[in-house]
Amino acid sequence: MDNQTLNGRRRVPPPRVKPVPKNKPGRPEGSSNVREQIIDAAELIFADHGYAGTTLREVAAFAEVTQALINYYFGSKYGLFEEVFLRRGRIISEERASRLQALKQSGPLDAKHIVHAFLSPTLALRQTPGGRAFIRLQARLHTEPPEISYRLRNEAYDTSTKAYVAAFLEAQPYLTEREAYWRVTFMIGAYMYAFSDTHRLEQLAAGVCNPADSEELLSQITAFVAAGLQAPSPE
Repeated sequence: MDNQTLNGRRRVPPPRVKPVPKNKPGRPEGSSNVREQIIDAAELIFADHGYAGTTLREVAAFAEVTQALINYYFGSKYGLFEEVFLRRGRIISEERASRLQALKQSGPLDAKHIVHAFLSPTLALRQTPGGRAFIRLQARLHTEPPEISYRLRNEAYDTSTKAYVAAFLEAQPYLTEREAYWRVTFMIGAYMYAFSDTHRLEQLAAGVCNPADSEELLSQITAFVAAGLQAPSPE
């Protein structure tokens, strides 16, 4: 049988892709895999323009592939967006879970160390352009339509975030479950703003604060959030 046919039908290979130059912005970090190349390009564009403002034609042009190849790998724009978000979102969640487990094994829990463990995996993403793009994309997710954002956010983060709520309640038994959820939500809002390169602090306190210094940023936000988490119950 001709190796190009299968069950009487001609087998059509996926479209060919032109290799991307090694110095191309948005090239996969440490990888030449075409699928990752597309995801990396889409991550940058989704981060800057959001889901509705991004077209597959733009992604294809930036990744230097055909739009047909994107459809071949991901099926649709939403399928691509899903892969982009969950690729790093799952890693963050897994790292948070691992750090929390290590804290539990090291002794009694305290708010400062719990906050540090929760924030560190996301802060580490600021070391690469793709990671910084994902932080912006994650912040934008809250402005995307619910049918796009809710399932992705829940799938990526629900399990690990609920584990941290339980850890805060263990460390501060005077809090109610309702208070713990409120305070964890405030922590998430604070870090998304602080980590997403808004440049507001650089303008507001030029020469005083250095938001590009990850150690300074983590130290300041950990102290701020931990103090809020440990505040007396308003009830």
